[in-house]
Parts: sequence; structure tokens; C-alpha cells
Amino acid sequence: MDLEALFKVTYGLYVITSKMGEKKNGQIANVVFQVLAEPPTVAICVNKQNLTHDLIRESKVFGISVLSQDTPLKLIGHFGFKSGRDIDKFKDISHKTGITGVPLLEDYCVANFEAEVVNSMDVGTHVVIIGKFVEAEIVSEKAPMTYAYYHEIKGGKSPKTAPTYVKEKRKESSDEKKYRCTVCGYIYDPNNGDPESGIAPGTSFTELPESWVCPVCGVGKDKFEELT
Repeated sequence: MDLEALFKVTYGLYVITSKMGEKKNGQIANVVFQVLAEPPTVAICVNKQNLTHDLIRESKVFGISVLSQDTPLKLIGHFGFKSGRDIDKFKDISHKTGITGVPLLEDYCVANFEAEVVNSMDVGTHVVIIGKFVEAEIVSEKAPMTYAYYHEIKGGKSPKTAPTYVKEKRKESSDEKKYRCTVCGYIYDPNNGDPESGIAPGTSFTELPESWVCPVCGVGKDKFEELT
């Protein structure tokens, strides 16, 4: 069975947020879908290990920021590969507080939603949480980012806690050697370079400056392994 076929299923890319008292947090998610038109109701899927899950469970509210295509990998990595138990994810992020008290992105998003939890279903490692919308706004007219765009155009990966995580196969290549980040799975391809970090296409891994870091999770070159 080729589980990489799951990469062809259509998803978006979102930051799911919540709060409890003064504590606020957010995480990347791609499983968000509308289940009812009246009242407008949405479902999200969150890993039980994530801090955002705990905050939603306690506060019974959550926010959804729909990411735009121009969202930098660094921001996606910030919310997808770092834990809110270790850092304040919103410390240096432009955001506002919604009517439910949840944080909502102001940059790199096309729409924001807020919802109150009305039901949930335990599905093993994850919980499907159903919420009724209490607020919605359009932030910009930019194109929303799909999971396929993130995966195929930006070269992004899913963390192991994501419901869509699939261990990808190593692919042979006759081009310049590629290197994989051992922390988040990002693959540096010399043919593409890293334009967001000022690295031009055609730059080999050995030519990268020592100050260069993984554009997704922020670790240094020493955390990369050569693909063979």
C-alpha cells in the first residue's frame, strides 16, 4: 500500500489557536472542514499530545487562521515544530485577541474564525473537535495555501504528530546531493536553493554559510544528513 497517495487528498494549512487564562498557544493543522451551514459548524483534528489540545479542552474555544500562499516556512515551522510548553509562540508574532479571547494571526492569513466547542470524538492519537462559529472575518484577498502547495512547492513536511504524517521514501537523484533535516524532515535541494533565506538555486549544501539554519525548524547544518 502506497500511503504517499494520501498526499493527493486536498487539505488547507491553518494555525489552530486557543487560550486558558493568560496562556495562549497555536499549532499548525491541515484537517479543518465545515460540517454544517446552519448553524455554521466546523471540525478540526488535534493531536492529544499538543498543548493546544489541552487549552481547547479546558477553555472550550478555539480559533482558526487560514494561511496564505506567501506564508514563510519559518512561520509554519514556528507553529508546527516548536512546543508552546517551551516557548511563548506569540511573543514576536503579529496577532490580535478575538472576542473569545483566542489569539488570531494578522499577517500571512486570508481569514480568521472563532468557535465554541459543541462536541468532540476521540479517534486514538487525535481528537476531532466540533465547534460552532461565533465570529468570522476576511483578512486579505490572497490565495489560501493548500497542503499540496506547502508540500510540493515550498518543500514543507508534516510533523510526526500530524494526522497526515507519512514517512516519505528516499528518492534517488543524479543531481547535486540533497540533505534532510533530522529534526523536521525538510530536504535541502541545491536545485531549488532556499530563496526565503537568500540562498540562490544551484547552491550546494557545502556552500551554505555556517550561519544558515533549516527554514522550517531553525536547527543548524549539523542536524542534516546526506540522502543516499
